[in-house]
Amino acid sequence: MSPRLMKAIINGLLIGGAVVALFPLLWMLSVSFMVPGEASALPPPLLPAHATLGNYRELFVRAGMGRYLLNSVLVAGAVTALSLVFNLMAGYAFAKLRFAGRERLFRALLGALVIPAQVAMLPLFLLLKYMGLVNSYAGVVAPALASVFGIFLVRQYARGIPDELLEAARIDGAGEWHIFTRIVLPLLKPIIVTLAIFTFLAAWNDFMWPLIALTGQEHYTLPIGLASLAREHAQDSELMMAGSVVTVLPVLALFLSLQRYYLEGLLLGSVKG
Repeated sequence: MSPRLMKAIINGLLIGGAVVALFPLLWMLSVSFMVPGEASALPPPLLPAHATLGNYRELFVRAGMGRYLLNSVLVAGAVTALSLVFNLMAGYAFAKLRFAGRERLFRALLGALVIPAQVAMLPLFLLLKYMGLVNSYAGVVAPALASVFGIFLVRQYARGIPDELLEAARIDGAGEWHIFTRIVLPLLKPIIVTLAIFTFLAAWNDFMWPLIALTGQEHYTLPIGLASLAREHAQDSELMMAGSVVTVLPVLALFLSLQRYYLEGLLLGSVKG
């Protein structure tokens, strides 16, 4: 088989796989512009006969989707920003700073990865209730301030920073905070973007913990708001697809805009690991 034919076959398979992966998203977008009941026809239409924005108006004017969207942006943004601060400092400390019990503590953290998150939800809820953080954004954000995965990811990447570079800065009189902010953070840029995307996506799509911690509808995030909307409009496929588009579109745009840095961080991390 000639190389040109082999290349054509591989490209054809990749294009076919991309079409199969993208078709549900494109059909979801198409249904969101259909009039109520149009998607229930047999066979289901691929494109709307008369495109309308009525489903989106229904979502934001009557269903309160704008409030849920704002809540998700606030919660996911706060979780991402604060967890980056804690994970970066902890990961760098485990990678480059020497202190008593460092390796034992890190191994204990890694051991916590095997514990299912659901096991900690009840004691965590009781703790937040004692602190008065139930039904507040702080109750959702606080448990996500640091993650073992984030600390591990930063540590593995930071280990690739030459010790000689840090020692030279110390000899020149630079303090640890100056070294961290002026030398280490610029070198960690690819992994910062990668971790930010991971964290934002996890916080944006999280359903279980916000459902437990938030009891008031005014604090609902998009996944919870969409689930409550499904109970009221179970047969309205067009409205539900519009809600799904509102939920998916922001994170899809974020990933596409930062995918270059995301892939760079993954590839460099695999080389340095």
